[in-house]
Amino acid sequence: MVLLLFVDLDPRLSALDALGGFFVLRTGVPPGGPLPTLASACADPRSKTASEVYGDPLTFRVQKVVQSIRAPEARVAVSVAQQGLAARFWSIALGAAVLCGQVPDLDPELLHWDPDAGAPDDLWLREVRFRPVSDLDAVVRAGLLLPLSAALRARHRVSPALLWGNAGSALAGTVRQLERWALVHDRPDVAERAGALAGPLFAHPGLAGTLDPDTLRRRSCCLYYRVPGGGVCGDCCFERPPRPPRPPRPAPRRT
Repeated sequence: MVLLLFVDLDPRLSALDALGGFFVLRTGVPPGGPLPTLASACADPRSKTASEVYGDPLTFRVQKVVQSIRAPEARVAVSVAQQGLAARFWSIALGAAVLCGQVPDLDPELLHWDPDAGAPDDLWLREVRFRPVSDLDAVVRAGLLLPLSAALRARHRVSPALLWGNAGSALAGTVRQLERWALVHDRPDVAERAGALAGPLFAHPGLAGTLDPDTLRRRSCCLYYRVPGGGVCGDCCFERPPRPPRPPRPAPRRT
């Protein structure tokens, strides 16, 4: 049996489909009921903007990831969830900048997200507007990653360096995927443009210093090694998973 997946794509963004699932951006009104926007997901869960279906969408997502990967603590799931979204944001924006010469305006008030979907995260843009390539940082880092990081840290005890390290790693991973695609399709211009556009992004606040400029290995760890059987990622700051801390020795008894 062949399963067909129908995706509502704006014709101006259809080129992204060839780059892989992380680059696809669905457009229009999400079918099957309302999905929270990124703006409502990052809002204070006590506000009236919280989703009626998912309650607090970020908490819902973190709990889903905890169960999916058997995370030993919530901050591991926070890291995994945030890095997945960061990869989606960078892939869509940088992919469009490279192939289309414009960046879709991923306005968090218009960008819908399904916190119950698997990876890659399911995103819908309700209204398609474009911005110049020079707005890459404003669209992704300032417009999406900054409020997402603040919202996650308001809910969980997680290091900002970890979250920004995830964002830097996701950006570097997007560039590598574009370079692989360019090599397969004999498009050296795509690889060159991806590197040229990504380079200045690492100089902006939050992303600066997240990766070693020579090796592109990150300077923080995403904590995935703490997942059962997880190990370390290819760009991890650790060569091998750190040993768990030893439990404190009991105090000697007095005689």
